[in-house]
Amino acid sequence: MADPRVSLARPDGATGVIVFADGRTIWGEGFGSEGQAVGELCFNTAMTGYQEVMTDPSYASQVIAFTFPHIGNVGANEEDVEAGEAHALGCIVREAVTSPSNFRAGQDFPSWMAATGRIGISGVDTRALTRLVRREGPPTIAIAHDASGAFDLDALHKAAADWPGLEGMDLAKQVSREQLEAWSGGKWELGQGYRMGGTEPDRPHVVAIDYGSKRNIFRNLVEAGARVTVLPAGASFDEVMAQKPDGFFLSNGPGDPAATGEYAIPVIRQMLETGKPLFGICLGHQLLALAVGGKTSKMFQGHRGANHPVKRLDDGRVEVTSMNHGFAVEREGLPSNVRETHVSLFDGSNCGIELTDRPAFSVQYHPEASPGPQDSFYLFERFVAQMKEDA
Repeated sequence: MADPRVSLARPDGATGVIVFADGRTIWGEGFGSEGQAVGELCFNTAMTGYQEVMTDPSYASQVIAFTFPHIGNVGANEEDVEAGEAHALGCIVREAVTSPSNFRAGQDFPSWMAATGRIGISGVDTRALTRLVRREGPPTIAIAHDASGAFDLDALHKAAADWPGLEGMDLAKQVSREQLEAWSGGKWELGQGYRMGGTEPDRPHVVAIDYGSKRNIFRNLVEAGARVTVLPAGASFDEVMAQKPDGFFLSNGPGDPAATGEYAIPVIRQMLETGKPLFGICLGHQLLALAVGGKTSKMFQGHRGANHPVKRLDDGRVEVTSMNHGFAVEREGLPSNVRETHVSLFDGSNCGIELTDRPAFSVQYHPEASPGPQDSFYLFERFVAQMKEDA
């Protein structure tokens, strides 16, 4: 096969480029920050919440192709972020970003992308990109934006070809907070903003481990009645227990769970030995499975979006969920004291487990719904109820 870069000269006016590890090249219009980045390409099917997606720490080292074509048309604001900075490397969109048309907009999306140091490329056939990922799995790409249109394609190709990939990569410590935080504040309401409170001492106290957490997780725990203290990903068991927890929460996060598990699993096993309630989501779900003897593996294309149907095995009801994961718990090999509770209706993969001999459970999806549906808030209520019963 001929080198596709030879025949794909830069079109007039192109200020953005995507270079694959195999040399394939796609041109577009750059926006946001100028520069270049290398990581894994994935697609997200959410129609709303692009700021929440871009600031989700679970997207560290990834570039997002949004399948919804009109990304950026509601602008950006200071409330719709899930972390203190953007974590996705950049995004690829179909249509040129237009001026914002939402009353909450504080600035336009390209300005926000520039301020957060993130690269955007528009004018790309994102449907074709999505089909490519579905057919070939998530490729490694280099993306670049230069207003003058000057690109070193050979250097970009080499950067993509040399990137090692997410398997075996621990990213949790890179995105985790560095010190303890006593969380305060509940969910957002129109006209009021984020509700205050959640620090009352009579609430059951959950210690949350931040492997790359989203802020709305802690807001939902507060809404369900908990008091929340957040610790870094590398916190020791003694540091966790020094907070006198009534229960433990394992957050979402990026990277390979087996790599993060090198330091997380021994702590989680000690948590389980206390008999106190434990709840995990996303990466936390995978780490719980590993801690009890299960296995995880890299998915062919992953699940990312705000419209993923999950079947609850207890009663057959279907939850529409928000997902963001490229690794999954393998059903085969789970020990006898682990019961499967949820499965994906897209591909049948595992989406939830619970232990039969202690109060511990987890789900693969994001029940905090930011962005996404709110079908799964009951999980937070269930966890808080378990802590109250255990008190």
